[in-house]
Amino acid sequence: MNTTLNIEDPDANPASRFALFALGFRPFFLLAGITAVLLVPLWVYHFTGAEAAFAYYDPQTWHGHEMLFGYNVAVIAGFLLTAVRNWAGLPTPSGKALAGLVLLWLAGRVLPFFASPWLIAAVDLLFLPVLAIAIAIPLLRSRQNQQLVFLLVLAALAGANLMVHLQLLGFDTSSARLGLKLATYLVILLVVVLGGRVIPIFTDHGLNREASQRWKAVEILAIVALLLLMILELAAAPPMAIAVLAGLAALMHAIRLYGWYQAGIWRVPLLWVLHLGYAWLVVGLLLQALGVSGHINPLLYLHAFTLGAIGSMTLGMMARVSLGHTGRELVVGWPLSAAFALINLAAVTRVILPLLDAQRYSLWIVLAGVFWTLAFVLFVFVYARILVLPRIDGRPG
Repeated sequence: MNTTLNIEDPDANPASRFALFALGFRPFFLLAGITAVLLVPLWVYHFTGAEAAFAYYDPQTWHGHEMLFGYNVAVIAGFLLTAVRNWAGLPTPSGKALAGLVLLWLAGRVLPFFASPWLIAAVDLLFLPVLAIAIAIPLLRSRQNQQLVFLLVLAALAGANLMVHLQLLGFDTSSARLGLKLATYLVILLVVVLGGRVIPIFTDHGLNREASQRWKAVEILAIVALLLLMILELAAAPPMAIAVLAGLAALMHAIRLYGWYQAGIWRVPLLWVLHLGYAWLVVGLLLQALGVSGHINPLLYLHAFTLGAIGSMTLGMMARVSLGHTGRELVVGWPLSAAFALINLAAVTRVILPLLDAQRYSLWIVLAGVFWTLAFVLFVFVYARILVLPRIDGRPG
């Protein structure tokens, strides 16, 4: 009698099939998808004039904080807990330890609706340091010194989160806005650094030819220009200085993207979604440079960064990492292809259409929220099963 467990058989020993806490990407990518589905409709509900209780946060701060420290941090946690295991060759939290980390993140999302302000702040502020410790241990033991930059980014993100809570607890009157701006730039910096590592490699592998080009001077200038732009904006430098640097950064990142581009990417959704995500970064920088005239709403370039660049890149990376780390072929069907198209349609609706027709600004925001939500509904629908079930090749992870 054949007693081999078929992990694709839904009737086969359900207890042995639950793998949600086997590796960090599984619970955090699933929660990121669910969070994306819930957060934006709630914000649109408030935007349309309905009463929505955000308790500890005011509505604008809640929207920015939860998209950055809820959705984005969940994606970052899932990616780093998975990547560090590969880089270091040592385990990162799994099982009960990973479940505890997930519960800590969840508590930060739920407590603001009913707990005391000090408890809310303490719990939410705890997650990033705990995550940093979880990845620092294997990185330091394996002497992966080149990857320690991610600990600096997590520390800076924790500092940005502290700036938000200091205002909400009454210690400051303007630090929340600066904290959210700093966090946005830090996530964009991660997109730039990781994009530079993976987009050309994925493109070459996906098209079976090494044609992507990288120029050292451009690579350095692109990152330096973005860092300087972050410093100048946080320091409230003269608008013209910010405009010039944003324009230079846009040029450097456009050249960078041009070097990675190959016409064949349009046949591979897992490639074009990443290229388009990076292109939204260039669009955002151009709008930021042009915005010095005062004729462009700064929320437009902000959402080119967040909805366009970060939204497309995180959705594309979650889809790819989830397939690769569950032993599946790196191919997506029509639902994810549609999700990739919808996230970019959401960015066009939120960023480009208001430039063309500002009179319907409210309509564009609602439609962009609908497109974003549909994109992540498709992601959760397709990937929930993939993230919960074991690898199809029987390997751990």
